[in-house]
Amino acid sequence: MDALNSFLGVLVGFVWGLPLVFLLVGTGLFLTFYLGGFATIQIKGFVHAIQVVMGKYSHEEDEGDISHFQALTTALSATVGLGNIAGVAIAISVGGPGATFWMVVVGLVGMATKFAECTLGTMYRKIDDDGTIRGGAMHYIERGLGKSWRPLALFFAFACICSSFGSANMFQTNQVATILNGSFQIPPYLTGLVLSIATGVVIIGGIQRIGRLTSILVPVMGGIYVAAALWVILGNIAVVPSLIGQIFYDAFNGTAAIGGFTGVAVSQVIIQGVRRACFSNEAGLGSAPIAHAAAATKEPVREGVVALLEPFIDTVVICTMTALVILISGAWKDANGIEGVELTARAFNSGIAGFGTYFVPVAVLLFAYSTLISWSYYGEQAVEYMLGKSAIVPYRILFCVFAFVGAIWSVTPVLSFSDIMLGLMVVPNLIAVIMMLPRIKAATVSYFDRLKRGEFDEA
Repeated sequence: MDALNSFLGVLVGFVWGLPLVFLLVGTGLFLTFYLGGFATIQIKGFVHAIQVVMGKYSHEEDEGDISHFQALTTALSATVGLGNIAGVAIAISVGGPGATFWMVVVGLVGMATKFAECTLGTMYRKIDDDGTIRGGAMHYIERGLGKSWRPLALFFAFACICSSFGSANMFQTNQVATILNGSFQIPPYLTGLVLSIATGVVIIGGIQRIGRLTSILVPVMGGIYVAAALWVILGNIAVVPSLIGQIFYDAFNGTAAIGGFTGVAVSQVIIQGVRRACFSNEAGLGSAPIAHAAAATKEPVREGVVALLEPFIDTVVICTMTALVILISGAWKDANGIEGVELTARAFNSGIAGFGTYFVPVAVLLFAYSTLISWSYYGEQAVEYMLGKSAIVPYRILFCVFAFVGAIWSVTPVLSFSDIMLGLMVVPNLIAVIMMLPRIKAATVSYFDRLKRGEFDEA
């Protein structure tokens, strides 16, 4: 078992190494300029996305299972979570303050990647006779590139299913059980049982019930978390300019040894920032298009525009705020082996007494729960694509069982294998995105031209 763990650990490092990191960032950067530059995607698209999410262009006759806002919160619930709370702390504790800069860069270019893949997800979604909508990378690979590409679509679906059981399920419940046991002495089996049952109750209702829950849970939890971070940041506003200066300096010069921090080179700063941002916002993985395909709309580009908000909210806003709280506290300089959620909790405690001790564990619980239910839908769609509708119920049962097992069992090999599959989802997804770039470009130009001419009816 030790040998297997070591081998899988090395393989995870290889899959999530610099080549994949550069592929994700490079693709996002290329897509940004190919589709019209920052002015079109990150600025014009951002402003229009706010209007769409607020329902300005929504109509009852549009086909779909959930609203634009519910699609956004469903996809966000899969990304906002441990990556923001624990991932940022790991990036800074290993890569120093400069890692924050590269996280923001990845978040900004990831907006273009999310836009492109979710536009395709809606463009090539499949609507069943009963009105049920199926979408995601596996569908636009096969329907967009042709039947001969089905093996690539099947590989994506297989990798998605594996990821849904590991990183998006067992890892979540395992971390929640550990945190709640350490903070409140709650037995891991009890945490696993409650999460398993709570997940089952929601996913039985399908994407509509998931969308309703996430549309409440994500704004409330995200709002409280952001408000607490702002409280700490504004309470220490005098030191924020110097911290921002340090972030920019360290991003290009590395971080010197400070306290118990040993110092790192520029390459390590970049790797940590980019890797954690990619893990956090999932731009390029092909997972978010599964949720956005279910949105009620006739315009694929309109849903792509909604999707570009996710990396901005997840990485540019929430991750940056978490990073500033950690840097303000100074806890990263001499963590003494404390990292991840514990480091973030300690940082919040320094600004708001008791917040890190009591609220952060609760936030981890609810964020992890939202990730569970969203990724259950991703895995379910992949299972149906591979095995048909008859496999959905067995998958849901198995998903809930794995949620319980993750809370009480050391799952390192499973999680490592899942991380490998999560990384490999990028390959078939970006192959499809890159091969269909001309279609995305044509649809984007057409949509924004019609928007400029005022051809779309407002709700």
